[in-house]
Amino acid sequence: MAKKKQIGMKWKYTLGLLGISFGSLLGMMFYYHLDLSLLASLSFYENLANPSIRIVRVQEGLRKEQIAEVFGDKLGWSEREKEEFINAHLALNSQNLEGRYFPKTYMVLKDEDPMGVTSNMLHEFIKETSTIKKPKPSEILNQDTVIKIASIIQREAGGKSDMKLISGIIWNRLFKGMKLQIDATLQYAKGSEEDGWWTKVDPEDKSIDSYYNTYKYNGLPPSAISNPGLAALDAAYNPQKTNCLYYLHDKKGRIHCSTTYEGHKANIKKYL
Repeated sequence: MAKKKQIGMKWKYTLGLLGISFGSLLGMMFYYHLDLSLLASLSFYENLANPSIRIVRVQEGLRKEQIAEVFGDKLGWSEREKEEFINAHLALNSQNLEGRYFPKTYMVLKDEDPMGVTSNMLHEFIKETSTIKKPKPSEILNQDTVIKIASIIQREAGGKSDMKLISGIIWNRLFKGMKLQIDATLQYAKGSEEDGWWTKVDPEDKSIDSYYNTYKYNGLPPSAISNPGLAALDAAYNPQKTNCLYYLHDKKGRIHCSTTYEGHKANIKKYL
């Protein structure tokens, strides 16, 4: 009996040390502004030290169905709960929330429900976007428009260094009344769980009859096509000044732009 009591005391002592260590680690990460995603791979340690908490990393550029899968896998959601997350806008009597699920590493309760996660992500979106330095006549920039553009930038850019240039080109095309002709919007139109959410665009896809098909329809798509990070949102608000109307990435991921379609064709021949 004494031996069992001794073992129990040792186990409580060990759990206590783990809890203290976990708390100290979190404190250090916040103090030194370290990324919580560092903890995302430490699931064994996480579960031992804090069994009620789950660390969930949401990458930039996912669509809401993918985010539902990420949280669903971590929190053990049923298919019904995933659908509840995807259709949260219906419960909130609001517009499509695509683009407003802010991507970052979250710490959530292991039994958090879909509406709780939705509320948390929307709150983070509001908090993070409030830090963006917006142009002074920002009242002329409709937030829905900015979010749509940011969501395209997130999917189209080869990295953060490309984002403001791509933003400038998208804005230029919109101001000129040109079709955007962007593959990422077609990927959103044809994406599915069965075939993949971001499959390669084939030439015949350009005839798909969808308002997300920016080869067929003018202007922006009906909603955002992904959930952009802070850099893409900042780029949408603060585009690079450019005369370019076309762009492509070469095989090494470097961006090349041109002011004319003839120049774009020359770039295709040269870099692809």
